[in-house]
Amino acid sequence: MTPSPVLDTHVWIWWMLGDPGLSKAEREALDGLPPENRPVISDISLWEFATLVDMGRVEIEGSVTDWLRIAASPATVKIQPITPAIVAEMNRLPATFHRDPADRLIVATARVLKLPLATQDRKIRHSRLVSIWKP
Repeated sequence: MTPSPVLDTHVWIWWMLGDPGLSKAEREALDGLPPENRPVISDISLWEFATLVDMGRVEIEGSVTDWLRIAASPATVKIQPITPAIVAEMNRLPATFHRDPADRLIVATARVLKLPLATQDRKIRHSRLVSIWKP
C-alpha cells in the first residue's frame, strides 16, 4: 500500500474546494485513497484554514464549523496532533528554512511520521528536508 501523504494546508484546502491549483492526478489520487489510509493534516492546518477565512483569503460557502465538519472528518483526513516529537523535530530544522511556524510544523510532522508531503510551496520543495508526494 502506498503511504498516504501529509497535506500542506493549501493542498488540503484546494482538494476540499476543487481548486485548480491541484492537478487532476493529485485530486484523483487523494480521492482514491482507501478509508483506512486517509491523508494526514497537522492540527495547525485547522487554525491556518480558519485564519485564512477570517482574512478573506479563502472563501467558503457556509460557516467554518460546517466546512470543517466535512473537511476535517475522519472519513476525509487523519488529524495529527502536535506532539513533543514533532516540536523537537521542528526545532532541529535549519534556521535558514522557512520562517513560517505552521510550515515548519507541517514539515516536521511529515518527517516524524516518515510520510511524503503534498505541497506546492517552493521553499519546502527545494529544501530537500522532506520527501515530496508524487501521485
